[in-house]
Amino acid sequence: MNLNEKKYHNRFIFFASIFLLFVMFPALGDQFVPSPVAGEDKEQKLEALTPEQTLKIRTVNDLQISPEGKFIAMTVSEPIKESDRDVNIWLYNLNDNTFFLFAASEKRDFFPRWAPDGKKIAFLSNRSGKTQIHVIPIDGGEAEQFTNFKTNISSFQWSPGGKRIVFFAGEPETEEEKKKKEEKNDARVEDREDKPSRLWIFDIDGKDVRQLTKGDWRISSYEWLPDGDHLIVSATDSKRHELLTDRLYRINLKYGGLEDVAEPALPFSHVRIDPGGERIAYLGTPADGPIAHDLFVMDLEEKKPVNKTRKSLDRPVRSFKWEKNGDIFFQCEDGFKTRLGRIHSNGQLEYIPAFEVDPSGSFAIGPDYVAYVGQTAIHMPELWISREPGKAEQVTHLNKEWMGIELIKPEIVSYTSFDGRQIGAALYKPESLNTGFRVPLIVLIHGGPAGRWSDRFNAWAQLLVRKGFAVLLPNIRGSTGYGQDFVAANRRDWGGSDFRDVMAGIDYLISEGIADPEKLGIGGWSYGGYMAAWAVTQTDRFKAAVSGAPMTDLAGEYGTEEAGINPYDTWYMGTPYENLELFQDRSPVTYIKRVKTPTLLLSGEKDVIDPIGQSQQFYRGLKRYGVETEFVIYPREGHGIREEKHRIDLLKRIIGWFEKHIIIS
Repeated sequence: MNLNEKKYHNRFIFFASIFLLFVMFPALGDQFVPSPVAGEDKEQKLEALTPEQTLKIRTVNDLQISPEGKFIAMTVSEPIKESDRDVNIWLYNLNDNTFFLFAASEKRDFFPRWAPDGKKIAFLSNRSGKTQIHVIPIDGGEAEQFTNFKTNISSFQWSPGGKRIVFFAGEPETEEEKKKKEEKNDARVEDREDKPSRLWIFDIDGKDVRQLTKGDWRISSYEWLPDGDHLIVSATDSKRHELLTDRLYRINLKYGGLEDVAEPALPFSHVRIDPGGERIAYLGTPADGPIAHDLFVMDLEEKKPVNKTRKSLDRPVRSFKWEKNGDIFFQCEDGFKTRLGRIHSNGQLEYIPAFEVDPSGSFAIGPDYVAYVGQTAIHMPELWISREPGKAEQVTHLNKEWMGIELIKPEIVSYTSFDGRQIGAALYKPESLNTGFRVPLIVLIHGGPAGRWSDRFNAWAQLLVRKGFAVLLPNIRGSTGYGQDFVAANRRDWGGSDFRDVMAGIDYLISEGIADPEKLGIGGWSYGGYMAAWAVTQTDRFKAAVSGAPMTDLAGEYGTEEAGINPYDTWYMGTPYENLELFQDRSPVTYIKRVKTPTLLLSGEKDVIDPIGQSQQFYRGLKRYGVETEFVIYPREGHGIREEKHRIDLLKRIIGWFEKHIIIS
């Protein structure tokens, strides 16, 4: 299991796992109004989407099938309330098709994992204060707290025999450290005095805990070998957090120590061991980055990694699972869609026929079925079960109230950019377009840049199209889902060819008679925020811009962002210490005097990915040169906006800014 996924491609991970969940939500496909819930009046009047309604989504995640395949455990997250979401564990019984709440408390219950014998489920909960491991028998009873550790536990794994559990947690403070903190004598030296989280092993019968890793070792992932006496870990003992230095090691639980196994090309992640314990599969890079794009398999004896997907697939594999027969079942991005497939033990790749509802969430493999979390631009997340290729049944209705909400299904279009490259995009068309008149256009840019728009609900787009805007979501070069070469197409070229892809999309919609050339807007978050800020320094065609969590001074951002992101940015742009001219040339702040477009800046006060100073600097420059601007700071927030009232405020400000400067003006 991965503990450090933000380590290399943090900008993408944060955008995907936080921003997509809480702010923008990607999307897909033709105009469509969903049918009402079965049994209700087909003529019912659908309600208009509001910013408040966009938060009322229950999400399903972390599917875990019981050893015999009868049950599926999962987490269900309730809609955000104030600054938190209730998270509970639910079970689906495939024998009688019942879906029921299994573990719930006033705190968070999550990370369910079946004991090897299938008789109980262990999970993480902070119901006792610290996040600890708890266990509930499958046939009922109260939850038993297994561990009473002094720090929060973030993940764990049962041993193959079910007698031990390895878990990941911080090292408890020493008495001296506690004293210094109480006395506020707690200055620390960057890098030198870091205390990485450790691996610990818990003996279930004896209830004792033993520390497995110490010193400078930082563990990114860990997996049991089937013999129950060894772990395979991704780890490093380097203090250079701004560099990629992980390798694969074997830990002997009897004697301790880390034995070197292999050094995969970096970055790599999602290390998984086959059922026989002879091979390792992992996600890795076909070259040197920027993300772990392909699936590799390596024999533990021969130690020669084989890329299983570069030639046959060339699409980013998001997740995969070993099957008992040695096949690998995988999930990959494919344009705006997500696909499932299988790599057979003989190396042959087989795509699973596409489903009507995109399998873009968590998935699991049962004895004779596939379970997955399905969703689209107009369908909220639910559990789906497939027993035959290309066909699936929705078995939960956690978000049935959304069937009464009017949503627009976007059309997938393709247009030609300046150099002949085809760019895919999702286009939302307002009802007013049917009158034959051109409409205002907003183009939204995703984060990353190694990210993408996909077939998921998009709050910004749905709210804007309701206000009469056409909305274009282009997957410009640098996006994932179109092959490794496409991902790398904007290397050393931020704000260059990718920006020209954006403008080509706008010109395409103007030529099609859709967009009003005098009523254009642009917006985005993270890398999308950068592109919005960059756009207003390069052209005055936009009447309004929204730039969320942008990078505006690339050299300054490189030196102040979280260290783990540096390798990602270095792959794209090099370092400002060696390529300062390039960093300055592609920084929006360099051209601040050119800006005429009213620009709204949004930022989380605690953002360590794209620090708040990036917005602050651009804001002050806009004010100095008389450009209409607002800078909104969200206290306590990081790179993604989480709190309920903040998220509603953000959406209302975005809609209001575009309305004021494009429609009303």
